Amino acid sequence: MTIKRLATLAAGSVLLGTTALSAATLEEIQDSGTIRIAVANEIPYGFVDPMGNAQGAGPDVAKHIMEELGVENIEWVTTDFSSLIPGLQADRFDMVAAEMAVLPQRCESVLFSEPNTSYGEGLLVAAGNPKDIHAFSDFAENDDLTVAIMAGADQLEMLQELGVPEDRMVTLAANSDAISNVSTGRADAYAATSLTVASLADKSDQVEGAAEFTDPVIGGEPVRSWGAFTFAEGSESLRDAVNEELTAFKETEEWAEILTSYGFSDADVQGSGTRATEDLCAAEAM
Repeated sequence: MTIKRLATLAAGSVLLGTTALSAATLEEIQDSGTIRIAVANEIPYGFVDPMGNAQGAGPDVAKHIMEELGVENIEWVTTDFSSLIPGLQADRFDMVAAEMAVLPQRCESVLFSEPNTSYGEGLLVAAGNPKDIHAFSDFAENDDLTVAIMAGADQLEMLQELGVPEDRMVTLAANSDAISNVSTGRADAYAATSLTVASLADKSDQVEGAAEFTDPVIGGEPVRSWGAFTFAEGSESLRDAVNEELTAFKETEEWAEILTSYGFSDADVQGSGTRATEDLCAAEAM
């Protein structure tokens, strides 16, 4: 960060009576040759492997976009999902590649690119599904069931809309906590996207994805999410440049192959282009 930018930020904070930091512009990032991109270590959306390599649908597409924009170096930052938006606002990173779902309430705080991915929901349950759980709505109808969710994830709003009381929800800091919570009975299931559930189920024979899962229906429509790159307010130039490159990349087989290599179905790939961010931001909040 340049001395000039630091001085500008300090002056702005004094004038506004706040410690808010301004977002880096595309020009600043291109001049420095480095961008800071955050992930939430959530397979298959965005994660860093044991060798320190960023992988996932978000990072792999982001790498291509940054190469096209002439940004040679990416500094990958891992953080909890619930810290992604606060981290953008605090200028701890310039962009998020976690395939965060575009939701109206989030659009009030951050900027989103056009969707990069689309995905449905699922439930992780104990092996054999002893509680016979097949839908998010089961937790509203049975007061003996508890469901775990990740802090900051949009499953909270889905469950609330379906009438699940908060005393039947268990909040986890990370997806990695889901297997132990479900296998030991601290929660009867873990609500997450279908891809997350499948990934977790592959890691342990003590859990599985709920078979015959019924998609939650909210407002008369089955729930589907659209994941996008995320930016701080004030990063319009960066967001717009990413959108231009993303739009072109989505016309190629390489982009589709990235998504399918991480378990996205052909329907997910096709679904990515069925909704625009402007419409998702303007939709009635759950």
